[in-house]
Amino acid sequence: MGLTKRAAERIVAAMPAGPTRFVSVRFGNVLGSSGSVVPLFKQQIASGGPVTVTHPEARRYFMSVGEAVDLILQAIAMRQCGTFVLEMGEPVSILDLARKMIAGRPIPIEIIGLRPGEKLVEELFAEGEDALPTEHERVKAIRPGMRTTRRWSCGCASSRSW
Repeated sequence: MGLTKRAAERIVAAMPAGPTRFVSVRFGNVLGSSGSVVPLFKQQIASGGPVTVTHPEARRYFMSVGEAVDLILQAIAMRQCGTFVLEMGEPVSILDLARKMIAGRPIPIEIIGLRPGEKLVEELFAEGEDALPTEHERVKAIRPGMRTTRRWSCGCASSRSW
Protein backbone atom coordinates (compact mmCIF):
# COMPACT_ATOMS: atom_id res chain seq x y z
CA MET A 1 0.00 0.00 0.00
CA GLY A 2 1.23 3.49 -0.80
CA LEU A 3 2.42 5.88 1.86
CA THR A 4 -0.32 8.41 1.04
CA LYS A 5 -3.04 5.80 1.50
CA ARG A 6 -1.51 4.65 4.79
CA ALA A 7 -1.34 8.24 6.03
CA ALA A 8 -4.99 8.82 5.11
CA GLU A 9 -6.06 5.69 7.01
CA ARG A 10 -4.16 6.83 10.08
CA ILE A 11 -5.71 10.30 9.92
CA VAL A 12 -9.19 8.78 9.70
CA ALA A 13 -8.42 6.42 12.59
CA ALA A 14 -7.22 9.34 14.71
CA MET A 15 -10.40 11.40 14.31
CA PRO A 16 -11.90 12.35 17.68
CA ALA A 17 -15.09 10.91 19.11
CA GLY A 18 -18.26 12.78 18.28
CA PRO A 19 -21.51 12.47 16.41
CA THR A 20 -19.71 11.46 13.22
CA ARG A 21 -18.20 7.99 12.86
CA PHE A 22 -15.18 7.71 10.55
CA VAL A 23 -14.31 4.67 8.44
CA SER A 24 -11.92 3.97 5.59
CA VAL A 25 -11.80 1.17 3.02
CA ARG A 26 -9.01 -0.55 1.10
CA PHE A 27 -9.71 -1.30 -2.51
CA GLY A 28 -8.13 -3.71 -4.91
CA ASN A 29 -7.93 -2.65 -8.53
CA VAL A 30 -11.41 -1.59 -9.58
CA LEU A 31 -12.17 -3.13 -12.98
CA GLY A 32 -13.00 -0.54 -15.61
CA SER A 33 -11.98 2.45 -13.48
CA SER A 34 -9.59 5.06 -14.86
CA GLY A 35 -6.70 3.49 -12.94
CA SER A 36 -7.48 -0.06 -14.02
CA VAL A 37 -5.22 -1.95 -16.41
CA VAL A 38 -8.25 -3.34 -18.30
CA PRO A 39 -9.05 -0.15 -20.29
CA LEU A 40 -5.34 0.20 -21.12
CA PHE A 41 -5.16 -3.39 -22.37
CA LYS A 42 -8.36 -2.88 -24.41
CA GLN A 43 -6.86 0.22 -26.05
CA GLN A 44 -3.56 -1.54 -26.76
CA ILE A 45 -5.37 -4.56 -28.23
CA ALA A 46 -7.60 -2.34 -30.41
CA SER A 47 -4.52 -0.62 -31.82
CA GLY A 48 -2.80 -3.93 -32.57
CA GLY A 49 -0.47 -3.96 -29.58
CA PRO A 50 1.83 -4.48 -28.02
CA VAL A 51 0.10 -5.09 -24.69
CA THR A 52 2.45 -3.84 -21.99
CA VAL A 53 2.88 -5.85 -18.79
CA THR A 54 5.24 -4.65 -16.08
CA HIS A 55 6.55 -8.05 -15.00
CA PRO A 56 5.68 -11.66 -15.92
CA GLU A 57 5.00 -12.48 -12.24
CA ALA A 58 3.05 -9.30 -11.33
CA ARG A 59 -0.18 -10.10 -9.47
CA ARG A 60 -3.01 -7.80 -8.36
CA TYR A 61 -6.33 -8.02 -6.54
CA PHE A 62 -9.39 -7.04 -8.55
CA MET A 63 -12.92 -5.99 -7.67
CA SER A 64 -15.87 -4.78 -9.71
CA VAL A 65 -17.32 -1.28 -9.46
CA GLY A 66 -20.36 -2.84 -7.76
CA GLU A 67 -18.16 -4.55 -5.18
CA ALA A 68 -16.35 -1.27 -4.50
CA VAL A 69 -19.66 0.52 -3.94
CA ASP A 70 -20.93 -2.32 -1.73
CA LEU A 71 -17.75 -2.19 0.36
CA ILE A 72 -18.22 1.53 0.96
CA LEU A 73 -21.89 1.13 1.88
CA GLN A 74 -21.22 -1.84 4.16
CA ALA A 75 -18.36 0.00 5.90
CA ILE A 76 -20.65 2.97 6.50
CA ALA A 77 -23.32 0.66 7.91
CA MET A 78 -20.91 -0.98 10.38
CA ARG A 79 -21.40 -0.20 14.03
CA GLN A 80 -17.69 0.35 14.47
CA CYS A 81 -14.97 2.65 13.22
CA GLY A 82 -11.88 1.47 11.44
CA THR A 83 -10.57 0.31 8.10
CA PHE A 84 -12.37 -2.35 6.09
CA VAL A 85 -11.38 -4.50 3.11
CA LEU A 86 -13.30 -6.83 0.80
CA GLU A 87 -12.28 -10.47 0.61
CA MET A 88 -11.23 -10.66 -3.06
CA GLY A 89 -9.75 -14.14 -3.23
CA GLU A 90 -6.31 -14.68 -4.68
CA PRO A 91 -4.43 -12.00 -6.63
CA VAL A 92 -4.65 -12.33 -10.43
CA SER A 93 -1.65 -12.68 -12.72
CA ILE A 94 -1.47 -9.57 -14.93
CA LEU A 95 0.22 -11.60 -17.66
CA ASP A 96 -2.63 -14.16 -17.59
CA LEU A 97 -5.17 -11.32 -17.73
CA ALA A 98 -3.41 -9.87 -20.79
CA ARG A 99 -3.33 -13.28 -22.49
CA LYS A 100 -7.04 -13.83 -21.84
CA MET A 101 -7.93 -10.40 -23.18
CA ILE A 102 -5.83 -11.00 -26.31
CA ALA A 103 -7.64 -14.34 -26.74
CA GLY A 104 -5.44 -15.88 -29.44
CA ARG A 105 -5.09 -12.77 -31.63
CA PRO A 106 -1.60 -12.13 -33.02
CA ILE A 107 -0.84 -9.30 -30.58
CA PRO A 108 2.54 -9.25 -28.83
CA ILE A 109 3.03 -8.79 -25.10
CA GLU A 110 5.90 -6.55 -24.06
CA ILE A 111 7.40 -6.78 -20.56
CA ILE A 112 8.31 -3.21 -19.56
CA GLY A 113 9.55 -3.63 -15.97
CA LEU A 114 8.17 -2.53 -12.63
CA ARG A 115 7.87 1.20 -12.01
CA PRO A 116 9.76 2.77 -9.08
CA GLY A 117 8.12 1.75 -5.81
CA GLU A 118 5.81 -0.79 -7.49
CA LYS A 119 5.58 -4.21 -5.87
CA LEU A 120 5.60 -7.48 -7.73
CA VAL A 121 2.64 -8.82 -5.76
CA GLU A 122 0.02 -6.48 -4.34
CA GLU A 123 -0.44 -6.76 -0.59
CA LEU A 124 -3.68 -5.85 1.14
CA PHE A 125 -2.23 -6.04 4.63
CA ALA A 126 0.89 -4.58 6.18
CA GLU A 127 3.19 -6.65 8.34
CA GLY A 128 1.46 -7.63 11.56
CA GLU A 129 -2.05 -6.60 10.50
CA ASP A 130 -4.93 -9.00 10.99
CA ALA A 131 -8.20 -9.38 9.06
CA LEU A 132 -11.07 -9.78 11.47
CA PRO A 133 -14.60 -10.95 10.64
CA THR A 134 -17.48 -8.49 10.54
CA GLU A 135 -21.23 -8.88 10.24
CA HIS A 136 -20.75 -9.00 6.44
CA GLU A 137 -19.26 -12.28 5.24
CA ARG A 138 -16.87 -10.82 2.63
CA VAL A 139 -15.92 -7.65 4.53
CA LYS A 140 -13.05 -7.81 7.01
CA ALA A 141 -12.00 -5.25 9.60
CA ILE A 142 -8.29 -4.54 9.68
CA ARG A 143 -6.57 -4.63 13.03
CA PRO A 144 -3.20 -2.88 12.74
CA GLY A 145 -0.15 -4.69 14.01
CA MET A 146 1.66 -3.49 17.08
CA ARG A 147 4.40 -2.00 14.90
CA THR A 148 2.00 0.33 13.10
CA THR A 149 -0.02 1.58 16.06
CA ARG A 150 -0.47 0.85 19.74
CA ARG A 151 -4.21 1.33 19.83
CA TRP A 152 -6.73 0.92 17.06
CA SER A 153 -9.56 3.24 17.83
CA CYS A 154 -11.05 6.30 16.23
CA GLY A 155 -12.60 7.38 19.49
CA CYS A 156 -16.13 6.21 18.69
CA ALA A 157 -18.13 4.75 21.53
CA SER A 158 -18.61 1.60 19.46
CA SER A 159 -15.02 1.20 18.25
CA ARG A 160 -12.77 -1.53 19.54
CA SER A 161 -9.39 -1.00 21.13
CA TRP A 162 -6.87 -3.73 20.44
